[in-house]
Amino acid sequence: MTPEKKNQRRLRNLALLSLLLLLVGGTFAFQAFNQRAINDRIRENIPGGRVHDYYNRDTENKDVFVENYGNVPLMARIRLSEFMEKRSVGDTDFTPIVNGTIRDQVDTWTVMRPSENNLNTRVDDSAAFNTYSNLTFGWSRSGQDAPWFMPTFNRDNQDLMTASAGHARDWVTSTATDGVTDGATHPGDGTDAYWSSGDSFDNSGPVWPGEEVSHDAAQNLQQDRAPMTISQWAALPNNLKVGNFWVIDHQTGWAYWANQLQAGETTSYLLDAAQMTAAADNIPGEYYYGIHVDGQLISPDRINDFLAADPNYTHHDDLSDFLTAVQTGSIDNNWGNPGSDDNVQPNQINFSIMAPGTIFTMAGEQYRYLENQGGGNHLIILNEILSASFNSQNDRNNQWYSQLSLDVQAMVRPVSDSFTTGETGLGSVIIDAGFLPTNLYAFPEVMADESQVDSSGTPRAFSLSLADVARLSGSDRAFPSNLERLAIGENGWWLRTPSTNIHAWNIFPDSGGLSEGGARDNMWGARGTRPALIVHQ
Repeated sequence: MTPEKKNQRRLRNLALLSLLLLLVGGTFAFQAFNQRAINDRIRENIPGGRVHDYYNRDTENKDVFVENYGNVPLMARIRLSEFMEKRSVGDTDFTPIVNGTIRDQVDTWTVMRPSENNLNTRVDDSAAFNTYSNLTFGWSRSGQDAPWFMPTFNRDNQDLMTASAGHARDWVTSTATDGVTDGATHPGDGTDAYWSSGDSFDNSGPVWPGEEVSHDAAQNLQQDRAPMTISQWAALPNNLKVGNFWVIDHQTGWAYWANQLQAGETTSYLLDAAQMTAAADNIPGEYYYGIHVDGQLISPDRINDFLAADPNYTHHDDLSDFLTAVQTGSIDNNWGNPGSDDNVQPNQINFSIMAPGTIFTMAGEQYRYLENQGGGNHLIILNEILSASFNSQNDRNNQWYSQLSLDVQAMVRPVSDSFTTGETGLGSVIIDAGFLPTNLYAFPEVMADESQVDSSGTPRAFSLSLADVARLSGSDRAFPSNLERLAIGENGWWLRTPSTNIHAWNIFPDSGGLSEGGARDNMWGARGTRPALIVHQ
């Protein structure tokens, strides 16, 4: 660009800038009509899942898992049934080890049902197999990542065929139960770790049912924890109840994946091996043993399909809660309980699964759940204040307690008739940003005053101590912040801990901070007593 043209451009830019400054400085009317854009797509949601069964009778490897090859999430369950019959040398007929079961009629086979607390011990009719067969649930190898598999070539979601490899036989292609007939529908010999990273298979031909394409080996999900019964699942902390692992309803035998199986994911192994015992090997004659794998897949909006009545067994009471947790992807703080504003009776609340800070309404009063104290004892506090000074709070707490529902009073545990509170002295306790005392240890008597059951005392309402509030404040606790300590209406409340002979500790209104300067005889409208209870369930 010549110097002359450069100067002309600079002058033009200066002129535009001057015009812009004039417009900004003066009256400026503006319109912008029809700024429009389109973002669109056509997407077909295609559910698709396949049960994989890799089995090798020579090595006794047996891998059972579920693949989601579609583009929407699925929920999965699998049920195993077993059959075994023996024939002694010289006998003509086989005798089943469970009466009424018939080799050629798979529907008569015995559903594998474990004991409530041990997957490795079968119960009821299923117990007959404990002597002859050991099942290995889950997949765990020290220091190893999850195993590899070959994705299914059969992506017809209306086809009920399984991906059966090795000596496994798909039921659609072969209903033979002679122990030798072939019915595989998937590549591989069924041995452990047949597939590994970098493997591929070209299904041109096709060699196996499905698309004539080449697939690379993929990896199963790593199990978060070993398979367990639904009773063991119920005992897990709420934050661990949804994840990548199998849960078996020991009452029906159905094993459920404890998570939504996302598009492209494949579960960890439900079963890793089925090994015959020495007792089977020592049978004088011959025997037949088989496992039938029944897999069912649903979209997450159809959990009622899994809750439908079973003609032979009763679902576990926790199954509905389990399926809801998987459907929603998590368990919230009030999971399994009524909403915070639902006025219910004590027998409609399950305190054992409440998280600290949960708000609930019981027999006409709203409370905040504070902590599980063990032994079926739970600390709760009224979610509003009652008008009282520090000096009159005990009388007001007693008055309030006397008017409670008899059903609530029946749950209340005794506490000490008089607390040894100690005293701190004004300005002696260091409070971290108004939230937590940092040197409460310097006052042993104050620090030791924690609310707990005292069988020598009386069932009653009481005020929390400074030590209680310190213990209950913090992340994942009843009072995770200053504001969470406030009662309804951002009101403050008295603690039972004095600071001097004329002052006492309290939760300061509006801010929720700890204050030690409240005069004991003051009757502030924004500060009162907030009675607490220890209830037993």
